[in-house]
Amino acid sequence: MSGLEIKHQVVVFDAADLDAESGFWAGVLGGSVDVEDDWHMVIVDRQPRVGVQLAPEHIPPRWPDGSPPQQIHLDLWVEDFPTAHARVMELGAEVLQPVVESDAPDRFQVYADPAGHPFCLCWVIRE
Repeated sequence: MSGLEIKHQVVVFDAADLDAESGFWAGVLGGSVDVEDDWHMVIVDRQPRVGVQLAPEHIPPRWPDGSPPQQIHLDLWVEDFPTAHARVMELGAEVLQPVVESDAPDRFQVYADPAGHPFCLCWVIRE
Protein backbone atom coordinates (compact mmCIF):
# COMPACT_ATOMS: atom_id res chain seq x y z
CA MET A 1 0.00 0.00 0.00
CA SER A 2 1.45 3.37 -0.94
CA GLY A 3 0.97 6.52 1.07
CA LEU A 4 -0.59 9.78 0.05
CA GLU A 5 1.41 12.03 -2.21
CA ILE A 6 2.12 14.82 0.29
CA LYS A 7 3.73 17.96 -1.08
CA HIS A 8 4.58 19.58 2.30
CA GLN A 9 4.34 18.67 5.96
CA VAL A 10 3.57 21.65 8.17
CA VAL A 11 3.16 21.80 11.93
CA VAL A 12 0.42 24.31 12.82
CA PHE A 13 0.27 26.14 16.15
CA ASP A 14 -2.79 27.96 17.47
CA ALA A 15 -2.04 31.40 18.90
CA ALA A 16 -3.85 34.55 19.96
CA ASP A 17 -0.88 36.71 18.85
CA LEU A 18 0.00 35.69 15.29
CA ASP A 19 2.91 38.13 14.98
CA ALA A 20 4.66 36.97 18.17
CA GLU A 21 4.23 33.26 17.39
CA SER A 22 5.16 33.36 13.70
CA GLY A 23 8.05 35.76 14.37
CA PHE A 24 9.40 33.43 17.04
CA TRP A 25 9.40 30.36 14.77
CA ALA A 26 10.77 32.34 11.80
CA GLY A 27 13.63 33.45 14.03
CA VAL A 28 14.30 29.93 15.35
CA LEU A 29 14.19 28.34 11.89
CA GLY A 30 15.87 31.18 9.98
CA GLY A 31 12.83 31.88 7.82
CA SER A 32 10.37 34.56 6.87
CA VAL A 33 6.65 35.00 7.48
CA ASP A 34 3.92 35.00 4.84
CA VAL A 35 1.04 36.93 6.42
CA GLU A 36 -2.69 36.52 5.85
CA ASP A 37 -5.52 37.85 8.06
CA ASP A 38 -5.91 34.87 10.39
CA TRP A 39 -3.03 32.67 9.24
CA HIS A 40 0.75 33.06 9.07
CA MET A 41 3.10 30.64 7.31
CA VAL A 42 6.77 30.43 8.23
CA ILE A 43 8.77 29.85 5.05
CA VAL A 44 12.30 28.37 5.19
CA ASP A 45 14.33 27.85 2.02
CA ARG A 46 11.19 28.72 0.00
CA GLN A 47 9.28 25.85 1.66
CA PRO A 48 6.41 26.11 4.18
CA ARG A 49 7.55 24.77 7.56
CA VAL A 50 5.33 26.09 10.38
CA GLY A 51 1.81 27.47 10.23
CA VAL A 52 0.25 29.72 12.84
CA GLN A 53 -3.53 29.85 13.01
CA LEU A 54 -5.40 32.63 14.78
CA ALA A 55 -7.15 31.32 17.89
CA PRO A 56 -8.28 34.39 19.87
CA GLU A 57 -9.28 32.29 22.89
CA HIS A 58 -6.10 30.17 22.88
CA ILE A 59 -5.13 28.96 26.35
CA PRO A 60 -1.49 27.87 26.57
CA PRO A 61 -0.96 24.26 27.64
CA ARG A 62 0.51 23.79 31.11
CA TRP A 63 3.61 21.63 30.96
CA PRO A 64 4.08 18.88 31.94
CA ASP A 65 0.74 17.80 33.41
CA GLY A 66 -1.45 20.83 33.94
CA SER A 67 -4.76 21.88 32.49
CA PRO A 68 -5.00 22.16 29.58
CA PRO A 69 -2.37 19.45 29.13
CA GLN A 70 0.41 19.41 26.56
CA GLN A 71 -0.73 17.58 23.44
CA ILE A 72 2.28 17.89 21.13
CA HIS A 73 5.78 19.32 21.23
CA LEU A 74 8.83 19.66 18.99
CA ASP A 75 12.29 18.28 19.72
CA LEU A 76 14.91 20.44 17.99
CA TRP A 77 18.33 18.73 17.93
CA VAL A 78 21.20 21.23 17.94
CA GLU A 79 24.99 21.03 17.80
CA ASP A 80 25.70 24.15 19.87
CA PHE A 81 23.30 24.27 22.82
CA PRO A 82 24.56 27.54 24.41
CA THR A 83 24.10 29.42 21.12
CA ALA A 84 20.69 27.82 20.45
CA HIS A 85 19.56 28.58 24.02
CA ALA A 86 20.61 32.23 23.72
CA ARG A 87 18.78 32.58 20.41
CA VAL A 88 15.45 31.10 21.53
CA MET A 89 15.54 33.19 24.70
CA GLU A 90 16.25 36.33 22.64
CA LEU A 91 13.23 35.45 20.49
CA GLY A 92 10.91 35.16 23.51
CA ALA A 93 11.12 31.57 24.77
CA GLU A 94 10.64 30.71 28.43
CA VAL A 95 12.49 27.86 30.17
CA LEU A 96 9.99 25.37 31.60
CA GLN A 97 12.50 22.76 32.81
CA PRO A 98 16.26 23.21 32.99
CA VAL A 99 18.50 20.45 31.71
CA VAL A 100 18.62 17.39 33.96
CA GLU A 101 22.16 16.06 34.31
CA SER A 102 22.58 12.32 33.87
CA ASP A 103 25.09 9.70 32.74
CA ALA A 104 23.38 9.46 29.33
CA PRO A 105 25.00 11.39 26.47
CA ASP A 106 21.65 12.90 25.40
CA ARG A 107 20.51 16.12 27.05
CA PHE A 108 17.45 18.31 26.66
CA GLN A 109 15.93 21.47 28.08
CA VAL A 110 12.21 22.26 27.87
CA TYR A 111 10.93 25.68 26.75
CA ALA A 112 7.65 27.38 25.88
CA ASP A 113 7.26 29.49 22.77
CA PRO A 114 5.45 32.87 23.00
CA ALA A 115 2.01 31.17 22.83
CA GLY A 116 2.99 28.67 25.54
CA HIS A 117 3.57 25.62 23.30
CA PRO A 118 6.32 23.40 24.76
CA PHE A 119 9.40 22.48 22.73
CA CYS A 120 12.81 21.02 23.58
CA LEU A 121 16.33 21.87 22.57
CA CYS A 122 18.17 18.54 22.50
CA TRP A 123 21.85 17.76 22.06
CA VAL A 124 24.43 15.01 22.56
CA ILE A 125 27.45 15.40 24.85
CA ARG A 126 30.50 14.36 22.85
CA GLU A 127 33.51 13.15 24.79
